[in-house]
Amino acid sequence: MGEPWRDAPSWKLTEEISEAAGEDVAGLLLDTPDEQLRRTDLAQLAVFTVSVVAHAEALRTGAFDGQRVVACAGHSLGEYSALTAAGALTVPAAAALVAARGRAMRGAAEGRAGTMGVLVAAPLDDVEELTGRIRAEGLEVWVANVNAPGQTVLSGSPEAIDRIEAEGPSIGAKMIRLKVGGAFHSPFMAPAAEALRTALRGTAFAPAHLPVVAGVDAAAYAGDCDWPDLCERQLTSPVLWEPGVRTLVGPLGCRRLVELGPGRTLAGLIRRIAPDTETVSLDRPAALA
Repeated sequence: MGEPWRDAPSWKLTEEISEAAGEDVAGLLLDTPDEQLRRTDLAQLAVFTVSVVAHAEALRTGAFDGQRVVACAGHSLGEYSALTAAGALTVPAAAALVAARGRAMRGAAEGRAGTMGVLVAAPLDDVEELTGRIRAEGLEVWVANVNAPGQTVLSGSPEAIDRIEAEGPSIGAKMIRLKVGGAFHSPFMAPAAEALRTALRGTAFAPAHLPVVAGVDAAAYAGDCDWPDLCERQLTSPVLWEPGVRTLVGPLGCRRLVELGPGRTLAGLIRRIAPDTETVSLDRPAALA
């Protein structure tokens, strides 16, 4: 992820992030084997860093000149990048929170085995009915991400995810298993939320900033809210990405959505949610032109 950006002037932010997070971020982005980078805490720090570097480079090169930035949003971890881009958090403060969040989530996952899977091609109502029925039978499973029409991520015990995979065809769905270290965005992450609470309450969020669409309720906040509470709740609540995008292109009036960071996954989801909205992915310096 880091290779395309290593010669960009904004790469120097890796030093600032490394100091705040207590990790060699440049090493993570350039030299870390895939297996090690799958570790939740390291993966989160790597993705956050590339997103922040991409945003800083977009500002430095004038990629947004002549355009009015209306709001920011992020998917799960990306909310911290969004809060940074919106001016709610400084880069060091956000990096310290991302590091604390990753450690807390890794600890919670090690304390209780869990996994995740994506159900594709089924309406959300049918997915919620199926997960509710499986929970009523004593298995632990919840909706973790509402990503786009026909794409819902579930989180829970391995046994419950196995059961959902077996019953998915009954609602016309197919499951894709995710290579993750735990049951994220579910009650399994309650210990992580508790561990992160102190760090969040000790962090200064700007009293006013560009609107940021929160993942827990798909509402936009410009500083008039309790971000520590929203960020804490995010760990155990589903990520409402699809409703959040509808907030961006609806009430907030966004006409172009720019994805900052590695890959083009979110742009693909947006095209399914709001096909008439222009999307741009700034996943490497050449894309800034």
